[in-house]
Amino acid sequence: MAGRVAPRVVMVTGAARGIGAATVRALIARGDRVVAVDGCAGPPLATRAELDAVVAAGGDQAVGHVADVRDRSALAAAVDLAVARWGRLDAAVAAAAVIAGGRPLWETPEAELDLLWEVDVKGVWNTAAVTVPALLAGPDPSGGRFVAIASAAASHGLHHLAAYNAAKHAVVGLVKGLAADLVGTGVTACAVSPGSTRTPMLDATAALYGLPDAADFAHNQLVRRILDPAEVAAAVAFCCSPEGAVVNGSVVQADGGFAP
Repeated sequence: MAGRVAPRVVMVTGAARGIGAATVRALIARGDRVVAVDGCAGPPLATRAELDAVVAAGGDQAVGHVADVRDRSALAAAVDLAVARWGRLDAAVAAAAVIAGGRPLWETPEAELDLLWEVDVKGVWNTAAVTVPALLAGPDPSGGRFVAIASAAASHGLHHLAAYNAAKHAVVGLVKGLAADLVGTGVTACAVSPGSTRTPMLDATAALYGLPDAADFAHNQLVRRILDPAEVAAAVAFCCSPEGAVVNGSVVQADGGFAP
């Protein structure tokens, strides 16, 4: 049909649950095609069954791929899958992350900082490294979008989460540097910083603080409730759209008015 816009193709990491899974659903609802990527490392992290369920709900608009974001070659295979299946890649969402902490900085094991750096920061770096060339080589580079999920921890100091703070601040710096590198290409980069969102990661954070229910975090947000992943995913989906160019190089504070 004349004038018909081709569906956009998006790769999402951390896609098996939480904000990543909600983003897959939001993109599919918009008519996009999605390569849903997750490490599927198993409890307490996501499982292959969870990824398969997200993909199955997307019908022929979604395909799954198991890859650890620390493995750049495995991520590159996901890009190849997108291009082989749909002929292009228009956007990428780096949502894969882990949480660790619960102690002051001087008592935090170096291994926790290393884990957060490898997954939450280098995972975003690796995702950008393999997807941006595909975005630049696509049929419409001016519509290319790279979106990283940061956190309210990227702009606030959180008690006993110094390593996580450091990692998420680094994600924001990475995105700002990437946006500067992309000047003149049409491809853009931004970050989305959620507040306390009802996800397994928030439950894990509550456990670090010894809280019986993650709902206790609601008082840190001006909306006075925990966010739903679909709310954050709506912001991410906008950032993936052609209209999302307006947030290039910036951080979208999808945090419900986070104020610790």
